[in-house]
Amino acid sequence: MARNVKPELLVELDLNSPTFQSAWNNLELIEQEKAIATFEKIMQLTWDQVYRDKGLRWEKIHSIQAPKGIQVLYSFRVSKSIRGIGFREDHFLRVLLIQPDHDAAYGKK
Repeated sequence: MARNVKPELLVELDLNSPTFQSAWNNLELIEQEKAIATFEKIMQLTWDQVYRDKGLRWEKIHSIQAPKGIQVLYSFRVSKSIRGIGFREDHFLRVLLIQPDHDAAYGKK
């Protein structure tokens, strides 16, 4: 085992965005439960695992310009009917929005 190798940190979530909170409050309870399960899963992963996880379908969004101060936005699968939009900042996933409609998450509507 190599010495002085830092263990990879697990992903932490920031769900404090007002836009996220508003969308969260409008979800049905069953959808909130599915989202909680996904968020719990994410917090057990390292960033490398998040990028490779086929269930999350982590991908860069090209059709929406990131807000000022954010380099790139990403989309990820929260449930079969919900996608999340957020960005990475250090070891945090800052979730800006959850969107029940997949196409709307990409700005296609």
